[in-house]
Amino acid sequence: MMFSRLRLLAAVGLVFLLSDFHPVLAASTLRYTLAMPAPQTHYFEVDMSLGGFGKQYTDLKMPVWAPGSYLVREFARHVEGFQAKAGGQNLRIEKINKNTWRVYHPKAKDFTVHYSVYAYELSVRTSFLDAAHGYVNGTSVFMYPADSKQLASTLEVRPATGWTQVSTSLKPAGSQFTFTSSNYDELADSPIEIGTHKVMSFEANGTPHTVAMFGNAKYDEAKLLADMKRVCEAAHRVVGQNPLDRYVFIVHNIERGTGGLEHLYSTTLSTSRNAYSTEAGYKGFLGLVAHEYFHLWNVKRIRPIALGPFDYDNENYTHMLWVSEGGTSYFGDKIVQRAGFVSPEEYLGNTSTSITRVENTPGNKVQSAAESSFDAWIKGYRPNENSANTGISYYDKGELIGAMLDLMIINETKGQKQLDDVMRYLYDQYYKKQGRGFTDEEYQAAVAKVAGRRFDDFFRRYVYGTETLPYDTMLGYAGLKLSTAPLTTDVALGATISTTGGKFTVTNTLRNGSAWQGGLNVNDEVLAVDGNRLTDDPNKLLASRPANSQVKMLVSRDGQLKELTFPLLASAAIRYRIEQVASPTAEQQVVLRKWLTFKE
Repeated sequence: MMFSRLRLLAAVGLVFLLSDFHPVLAASTLRYTLAMPAPQTHYFEVDMSLGGFGKQYTDLKMPVWAPGSYLVREFARHVEGFQAKAGGQNLRIEKINKNTWRVYHPKAKDFTVHYSVYAYELSVRTSFLDAAHGYVNGTSVFMYPADSKQLASTLEVRPATGWTQVSTSLKPAGSQFTFTSSNYDELADSPIEIGTHKVMSFEANGTPHTVAMFGNAKYDEAKLLADMKRVCEAAHRVVGQNPLDRYVFIVHNIERGTGGLEHLYSTTLSTSRNAYSTEAGYKGFLGLVAHEYFHLWNVKRIRPIALGPFDYDNENYTHMLWVSEGGTSYFGDKIVQRAGFVSPEEYLGNTSTSITRVENTPGNKVQSAAESSFDAWIKGYRPNENSANTGISYYDKGELIGAMLDLMIINETKGQKQLDDVMRYLYDQYYKKQGRGFTDEEYQAAVAKVAGRRFDDFFRRYVYGTETLPYDTMLGYAGLKLSTAPLTTDVALGATISTTGGKFTVTNTLRNGSAWQGGLNVNDEVLAVDGNRLTDDPNKLLASRPANSQVKMLVSRDGQLKELTFPLLASAAIRYRIEQVASPTAEQQVVLRKWLTFKE
């Protein structure tokens, strides 16, 4: 009884403290209206009604990036016609920096704002509007009061004439197409699909799941929903706790898919409309579902400390995207395998392909997984012709690091624990108990806690360093080994040649390859080889030449002719293949079964 009364007094005191620190939030109101009266022009019309803002002026901000996509995209560049009014009179406005509009309202606590947003980039990271449908990513459309990001808001969507569907994970607010969000982060993290798209549903883990399908695509609806349910349930079993009361898949079926982007209670998937018609394409789609769905734990709730609360004005730096994205790639592949869509043999084959890709990328020896994560803002989303020589994908490298850590943990605990247990610990300790993300050191400590020992040397050499991952040692724990063979026995020019428009143009050269050492440059147009006019990709022409034979190339560089002579080197590319050892020990079989065999 005494404990309860003390708790009550503490709660009352907390209320007074909060009211002292947040007087603006307690009295203020915010309502958005989103209209699209002429969708063929690609403009969303946004109205904001702000009430109870008692200062002399209010700053309104447009984010510069979209969480989950680590690039400053400058969304404010698409804003037009910003204006503000109070009592029917125009208010003075001033743009004080690239993404902030200052509205002066010294005599009015209530005022309205109107602006237009040009939206014509159909990707999972941006917003789009045309005569067929509208798609909204909150950070690229909705501004927020700079000092009131925690303010709850209401959103009314007014679809274009003839459009009947609005799909979003935002909670309904009573009237049709009106929704509510508890703060700006939730509004920004809840994409919206608007149009005449098909809406389907299924239940997984006791939670309703909605699938909003835009675009014409041929698929077996019952099978697709059943398979998506299996993926979701397999993903749930990794952490074993369901943080959801609803979930929305927005699926864009277009000519060429662009991937996916995770959100707090939803995801947007962009896939080829023909993906469902082939076994490889269908498995690829399920893999995309698994990856983005698992993000609702890894990133949205289990996250590096830098990734929330978000700073929408600046880059949010972390060394841990190899965990957040690469680790999600690892678990995404495991989830599809655990759900029964990929056999253990196929999984090992896919992992072999990943090793081959990473180890044949020269930048793997230049940039570490931690550096790749930190430099995502300036490198990851801005690849150029030299990127393969200078960097490595935190997706690809992180996936392999995840596999190695999993095998190490399983081996150390004699099959009792695995990487899933690390995710469970992080979820409980940092998301649920402390309500924050984890630091680099706290992630390593979590691995150590689960495994029963620290792996500091592993992290130093292979995560923060660029040494080759110890595949043989880790795979050996499971009675597996890594065999190698030349990827090709031919010589290699070491350059990629574009053959568009009847021209043969160099698009990249591989570090230390024949072209690199011979002085062949990106953007050179290859005209002739050994005095013969070129009629096909020179890679095909030169493949049968003996190693170290000389080749003469006539190229056009910046409109001037140049002749280059250099030796052709044997290809250094290696194909990697995971194989089982002849007679695995009992201990190795325990590790293998834990890694690849699951009870579903």
